Amino acid sequence: MANAWKIARKSNAQLPLVIVIALAIVLVLLGKAQSGLFDKARVHITDMMAPLLQTARAPVAGFDRWMGSVTEIFSVYEQNLKLKEENARLRQWRNVAVVLQGRVTRYQTLLHAVPDPKMNAVLARVIGRANRPFLQTMILDAGRQHHALPGQAVMDARGMIGRIYLTGARTSWVILLTDINSRIPVTISASAGNNGNVQAMMTGDNSAYPVLNMVSHTVVLHDGDQVTSSGDGGLLPSGLPIGTVVSDGAGGWHVALLADAGASQDVEILNFSTPPEIPPAAAQLPMEAAGLKPQPLQPPVSTVPAPVIAAPAPPRPVAPKPVAAAPDAAVPAEEDLDR
Repeated sequence: MANAWKIARKSNAQLPLVIVIALAIVLVLLGKAQSGLFDKARVHITDMMAPLLQTARAPVAGFDRWMGSVTEIFSVYEQNLKLKEENARLRQWRNVAVVLQGRVTRYQTLLHAVPDPKMNAVLARVIGRANRPFLQTMILDAGRQHHALPGQAVMDARGMIGRIYLTGARTSWVILLTDINSRIPVTISASAGNNGNVQAMMTGDNSAYPVLNMVSHTVVLHDGDQVTSSGDGGLLPSGLPIGTVVSDGAGGWHVALLADAGASQDVEILNFSTPPEIPPAAAQLPMEAAGLKPQPLQPPVSTVPAPVIAAPAPPRPVAPKPVAAAPDAAVPAEEDLDR
């Protein structure tokens, strides 16, 4: 009786654990199989909640602006002087930029260079932020109705913030450059010891300073080198300002971003108007990829020499036969004439 009681208790204790494990496996499989449905549901929910988010954020934004204005009252005079000096320097650099832009345009015309593609920008407002352990995103009030598409770059007045990875009808989700899932091809400006710009991959690690993964391990970097987007792959335009290079003291390199995603309110969505062309199929001939049609196949030419037929010899000229002289007529003798 005691052994039966122990067996019953043991079976009753193991049965719920098996059920829990089975349910966990089923939920994991459903989550992997239906991840797209969850994303679509989240987009629809954010579309419906966009007006509510804007309304709920308005008092918070107003309070933040009021608190910021109170703390800045005592430094307005000093900031005004600094801004005047900075404005004078910017005017000088603006004149230099105008001259250099005219020179570059003239050189491009002389060299028949391909002009840079034009970009259109859509102004959007940040209506939400999500900063979870494994995801750093923000929500914008522009979607497919405003020509916002996945993959487009998002910038503020200082530099690039991230890329759009999910769009709804009226809202968009932006993955920040600091997110662990973010990878951007970048170009580092030339410095001492380098013959040209350095190509690298900037990877987010959920910290304020993304990591630089060098394409070449023989380059020499310095603190303060400028980092911009390289445009490799055709997903992002080249030359977008991102940040500066900083060292971690252990041989690694990071990027100090110019933009502050936590303080951004109004951002621009860049529409890269010239996406990369679709590469030709692997089985396509190079001449077909270049737009040339291959020539039709000709029948094979036999390499066996044809029998040579001798041409008839021309007739030899025949020498004319000598014509026999006719016998001379009898000439009467003189005697006959006398007769």
